[in-house]
Amino acid sequence: MTTAPTASTAPTASTAPTAPVVPTAPAAPAAEVLRAHAEDAFAEELAALARCDDRPRPARWRLSPWAVATYLLGGELPDGTVVTPKYVGPRRIVEVAVSTLATDRALLLLGVPGTAKTWVSEHLAAAVSGDSTLLVQGTAGTAEEAVRYGWNYAELLANGPSLAALVPSPVLRAMADGKIVRVEELTRIPADVQDALITVLSEKTLPVPELGWENQAVRGFNLIATANDRDRGVNELSSALRRRFNTVVLPLPATLDEEVEIVARRVAQLGRALELPEPPSGTQEIRRVVTIFRELRDGVTADGRTKVKSPTGTLSTAEAISVLTHGLALAAHFGDGVLRAGDLAGGVLGAVVRDPVADQAVWCEYVEGVLRGRDGWKDFYRAARELS
Repeated sequence: MTTAPTASTAPTASTAPTAPVVPTAPAAPAAEVLRAHAEDAFAEELAALARCDDRPRPARWRLSPWAVATYLLGGELPDGTVVTPKYVGPRRIVEVAVSTLATDRALLLLGVPGTAKTWVSEHLAAAVSGDSTLLVQGTAGTAEEAVRYGWNYAELLANGPSLAALVPSPVLRAMADGKIVRVEELTRIPADVQDALITVLSEKTLPVPELGWENQAVRGFNLIATANDRDRGVNELSSALRRRFNTVVLPLPATLDEEVEIVARRVAQLGRALELPEPPSGTQEIRRVVTIFRELRDGVTADGRTKVKSPTGTLSTAEAISVLTHGLALAAHFGDGVLRAGDLAGGVLGAVVRDPVADQAVWCEYVEGVLRGRDGWKDFYRAARELS
């Protein structure tokens, strides 16, 4: 039997639960934060966009849909402010994603690992709501409380069910505040927990039976989920849940130059955050790593003349960024600060060889069959051969 809340704590239909006040350590200075949230890292760009944005904005949106797309894709504003691109890819993909958030349908970003799904979802939430921190991280152990709500059991045992004892999830907080909530790796969440979102997305309400009350979403609320299409079969979305989403597929970069631009931009950002030097020859080494990843991923060399075997891993753009950042750290701390082939070969090997038997054979065949005779690659070939 459910205990009704007392008269002093009984919620009304318009009451929105708030998170209990929890003592926290003083916030670290911005300069000391290892990775700032998007709304903090790009605060100047967001403020400049807000100043010159004279287009209609949906309820509780910080920017208009046009300005949100400009924030993601980059451009120059009338006042001369340069907005750096956060996503390099087809403009239409971003426009469809942004327009979806202005409707009553949730947004599902789908793609192979490393196609910037999380990156795009974070920046969309930052531009729309000014807050990218309302996040549910999907794992095999994600419980229903992460999607709905939990309880402060000390308060619950002392005073019974009440708003004071309720611990709201990021989803419930986003509904109450009219903001965007993000659900990462949705298909890794158990199916029964996934289905807790159906009522939220269809009825825009989250019932709290213990209090005889429901939290109704206010205007501005929506949800962005990401899913890895390599996880098909892990926890497939039910047809009922999938119907609540508009799915946008984020593709791998279409060309070598496009992928090099993405990697170079992110490596530069990470290098500055980690206080690593920017090597003068970085573009050449970035192009090498991206070329190797694309050729092994596509199963053919860039000139289309030689077929190669593909390893078991995805060799995504995100992995290329990781390999190059690691190479920069090696060059900075154990070299002369200049990024060289020897700083990268080990990282490339680690990214390619996930299966020590099958992938090792693929890598050795690629090194001897492709890199050995490639003009200008002798230093990389020697470094790769030593490790292999």
